[in-house]
Amino acid sequence: MQKYSGFGLFKHALNHHENWQRVWRNPKPKPHYDVIIVGGGGHGLATAYYLAKVHGITNVAVLEKGYLGGGNTGRNTTIVRSNYLWDESAHLYEHALKLWEGLSQELNYNVMFSQRGVLNLGHTLQDMRDIQRRVSANRLNGIDSEVLDTQQVQDLVPIMDCSPNARYPVLGSSWQPRAGVARHDAVAWGYARAADALGVDMLQQCEVTDLLIEDGTVTGVETRQHGTIKAGKVGCVVAGNSGVLAQMAGFRLPIESHPLQALVSEPIKPVLDTVVMSNQVHGYISQSDKGDLVIGAGIDGYNGYGQRGSYPTIEHTVQAIVEMFPIFSRVRMNRQWGGIVDTCPDACPIISATPVENLFFNCGWGTGGFKATPGSGHVFAEMLARGEASELAKPFSMFRFHDGALIDEHGAAGVAH
Repeated sequence: MQKYSGFGLFKHALNHHENWQRVWRNPKPKPHYDVIIVGGGGHGLATAYYLAKVHGITNVAVLEKGYLGGGNTGRNTTIVRSNYLWDESAHLYEHALKLWEGLSQELNYNVMFSQRGVLNLGHTLQDMRDIQRRVSANRLNGIDSEVLDTQQVQDLVPIMDCSPNARYPVLGSSWQPRAGVARHDAVAWGYARAADALGVDMLQQCEVTDLLIEDGTVTGVETRQHGTIKAGKVGCVVAGNSGVLAQMAGFRLPIESHPLQALVSEPIKPVLDTVVMSNQVHGYISQSDKGDLVIGAGIDGYNGYGQRGSYPTIEHTVQAIVEMFPIFSRVRMNRQWGGIVDTCPDACPIISATPVENLFFNCGWGTGGFKATPGSGHVFAEMLARGEASELAKPFSMFRFHDGALIDEHGAAGVAH
């Protein structure tokens, strides 16, 4: 470790970041890669890392039209959980959660994963029946999950209004103790640094303008900045823009893109040490390590690619949060933002081969993409390496929309989280 005198410390304190070591390289693109991954968000970077680490495929490029982690990865509310209803999605998200639990050690980078637990509130008798059903399904799959009554919820979150006269009465909740939150930027940075160390090229400001296809097989991509880059296989992980890339390849994906909004407050003293979610009112809240309240909403009802969203959605969500947490009524909101989510008809992702040979898509995560990051990258890397889906990924083929084998997770994924 480099040592500095008192004067040296003072000098380096003033020069900001000029002498900092680069965390990853800024290479020139090669003419050909074994695998090109389009999309430099968490899922794409995780895919590149596991391709190199697990499968030994290091001649890989990640192409990002902006900067790494600048899309949905850096524009979400960081909740991690695995308490989904159906076996297929529960197994996939639990696989991701187990990877989350060792991710900081795996990457030698603190992703600030905090297992503070997640509450999914029930406000009606039907909510509670659904919660009991989901908790039972979770337990059968070996996933930690409990049903709490009103008093148990109140004991966990004393500042929440659980009185019977509340506008949104709390009848109970599901509770997953192993769930929590992580630092979204750190996840992208950790995967990027680890992938770079294994030889993966990260090409930022490199927008893909076309997919090159010959005789029904993908052969590479056309980029705005670097022209043609050839590849043996191409994996597309671009969230809300997946439909655009599919159109380049000549087929249509069963997805819609919507704005998804969130906001954060000014920092306040620690008062909320868990995550509280409500499907019924489409709002959820947690408190970050800095002290700001992180609040999320449901998706906007219209299709679009704008990273702003509409004010009525935020108004409705803040109204619901204040009803449940009167203590927050005078807290000022600092900023609001939006991401672009791609939603499938059954609220489950697409991890799949396509009608084009050697072209694969990982998309359709809707509002649940961040929590799946390690698991998504792990199974997608296996698909790209082997050319076929693992047992975890098989149910999420795009062709399920042809044969009708859907996985309807709207009950467990009906709110943005």
